[in-house]
Amino acid sequence: MKNHFLLSAIILISTFAFPGCGSNKTGESAKVEEEVHSDEHKNPNFATLTEEQINSIGIQLGTIEQKQLTKSLKTNGVLRVPNQNKASINSLYSGIIKSLLVQPGNYVKKGQTIATVANPDFIQSQSNYLNVISRIALTELEVKRQKELNAGNAGALKNLQAAEADLRALQTTKSTLEQQIRLMGLNPEKLSNGKLISVISVKSPISGVVSNVNVKMGSYVDVTTLVAEIVDNSRLHLDLFVYEKDLPNLKNNQTIHFTITNNPGKEYDAKIFSLGSSFEGESKAVTVHAMVEGEKNGLIDGMNVTAVISLNQITVPAIPSEAIITVEGQDYIFVLTDTKEEHKSDSTNKDSIPEKHIGKSKKESNLLIFERIPVAKGSADIGYTEITLLKEVAKDSKVVVKGAFFVSATMTNTEGDEH
Repeated sequence: MKNHFLLSAIILISTFAFPGCGSNKTGESAKVEEEVHSDEHKNPNFATLTEEQINSIGIQLGTIEQKQLTKSLKTNGVLRVPNQNKASINSLYSGIIKSLLVQPGNYVKKGQTIATVANPDFIQSQSNYLNVISRIALTELEVKRQKELNAGNAGALKNLQAAEADLRALQTTKSTLEQQIRLMGLNPEKLSNGKLISVISVKSPISGVVSNVNVKMGSYVDVTTLVAEIVDNSRLHLDLFVYEKDLPNLKNNQTIHFTITNNPGKEYDAKIFSLGSSFEGESKAVTVHAMVEGEKNGLIDGMNVTAVISLNQITVPAIPSEAIITVEGQDYIFVLTDTKEEHKSDSTNKDSIPEKHIGKSKKESNLLIFERIPVAKGSADIGYTEITLLKEVAKDSKVVVKGAFFVSATMTNTEGDEH
């Protein structure tokens, strides 16, 4: 009887004791989780993710590496064509446009006819030239005759002198008319009385691309009328604006990579050939001239460009460029600061977390806490960007090198839930 009473007491105690133990364990787990989330919301620069989230998103960890990057200088500028490679074409003589042989975009060679101008007055100049030639022939005969008379004392000296003066005047007139006819694009030596020309050609003084045609068929033109404009892009160059402090890093034959500001999809190359010697206005910037090399398709005089000037190679702390996020104008990276157990397990070792995929075991579910650290970006090359930490972190700290955008997104979602 005594033993039966003892057994009943033990069963009764066990009934009350074991549920109490289970309740305490659940309370402790809830308390740990509550502490974790409480810590997360104390500082908006912290983000907490589970191993399952990290594995599903594909977040990878690495370290801040010492990388050899090519230091570069980013600057702005404009494309220019030297004035000697641009032509504004006018007709030296007035008349009516009879034909237009080019349109914008056409490539023309030096000396190629781009238009013709008609005017009856052109015939008069040629006629005067031919008349002068005839009078010169007669005057030369008269001079010869007077010389013979003076040799035999049969003629007056003043007659010889008058004939020689007339000859010189006619030769001057001939030279003047001859130059006028050559400016018309005609060869005076090929003129004859039956082959006078009333239409002259307007020719291109340089080779290049027609950028503009300002007249149309039947338009009246004179020496002040702009017929067309031609640009030779073979000497296209960059005018880059560089500040005084950066000038010591530049030199002739330095390579430049640039893109069109409004179309950054294609990259072009240039090489420095001259450094400016004066400031541009009040900007304290100096113009650096660089000749465009290689393909020039799509480049036009006056386009704005963004250029990167390669300077030298330096070894600096760097991380993959995709590991840097920008929030409200400030650049950040995410550093792993702590690992906590969401549910109790046999062991959790922060140092044993694989670098690329955190938490392979399904028996454990860890909470990883990341801190958002502000940085200043420097040179960028081969997919890496130089960084300067604006807040001290432990040496060899684990950094999110892939998936930083998703970590930042969880912070945004958390802040929204909190509010």
